Amino acid sequence: MPDHPFRTIQGHPNDQNVSRREFVRNVSTATVAGLAACTSLPNVLRAAEPGQGKPSEPTPENYVQKLYESLTPEQRKVVWFDWDHTDKRGLLRTHVDANWSITEPVISSRFFTADQQELIEAIFFKLYNPDWHARIRKQLQDDAGGYGRKQSIALFGHPGQGKFQFVMTGRHLTIRCDGDSADHVAFGGPIFYGHAAQGFDERPDHPGNVFWEQALKANQLYKMLDGKQRKVALIAEAPDESEVQFRGGTAEIPGLPVSDLSPDQQEQIQKVLFNLVEPYRQGDRGDAIKSLAPRGGLAACRIAFYQSDDIGNDGVWDNWRLEGPSFVWHFRGAPHVHVWVNVSDDPTVKISTS
Repeated sequence: MPDHPFRTIQGHPNDQNVSRREFVRNVSTATVAGLAACTSLPNVLRAAEPGQGKPSEPTPENYVQKLYESLTPEQRKVVWFDWDHTDKRGLLRTHVDANWSITEPVISSRFFTADQQELIEAIFFKLYNPDWHARIRKQLQDDAGGYGRKQSIALFGHPGQGKFQFVMTGRHLTIRCDGDSADHVAFGGPIFYGHAAQGFDERPDHPGNVFWEQALKANQLYKMLDGKQRKVALIAEAPDESEVQFRGGTAEIPGLPVSDLSPDQQEQIQKVLFNLVEPYRQGDRGDAIKSLAPRGGLAACRIAFYQSDDIGNDGVWDNWRLEGPSFVWHFRGAPHVHVWVNVSDDPTVKISTS
């Protein structure tokens, strides 16, 4: 698909080595107007030229094709679907939820061979920044007793032959690999992540929660706002966490416009954005950032904080959202962390949620 707007660059063994400072420097053009054009990100997206450096490592997409080719007819009847398969949930490959099984067999079951289980594990962890692997394993241990025990997968389409998608689901998990098959979307479609580090009801400081730093970065921005800005940014009631369909290009988005931020506040919201995409592989990070450009960039987004469900009534807002015409990143921190992500370059894209 040479005309796809999210052509990713994958496979270079050092493609994850992008520091926070480099990311912020590359996203930043110093002004809000410049944020609308944050599409090049040379250090974030650059891969080695052919023939230079170490040989390219296999990508998750390579492993998806191998997995697909290894499936027996009996296995395909259970975990493989047509690209546009629908069921009671709608278009299945666009569904996202906080806790669900896309198919019945769990990864560690005898339904899959040992070789297939290794392929699935390789696909999964290659979708993440290596610096996050230990934290992802902690989240899976806390929420599901470990990797592979309660997660399931599905394959859509025909890997290696046309459009395809690999989806893994479970408690606090929806993640995808599609080789840019799904038009106009980052991450292959909507994703979900969460963590209940020390039980269902977490303390105000969310001890041990691997994603809580994202909220702390957002709250640092809130502390930088003046009184007038806070009145716009702080909203009494949060929307339902699963309400992450795009409002469309003309609908009013609640919250404080990023375009109203001062230069130091702009720098902080770039740090917020970095922390949101940091857990994922380089190509998906780049796709998410590039998706902002066609709809006005980060300058067209708004940041909202919600007074409802403030754990401990401490003014450290557990629930908040960064939203644009076709960008929704909803962070629900009470009673524990749930995060819903829907990112595209097209506000008419539809998804399926419960």
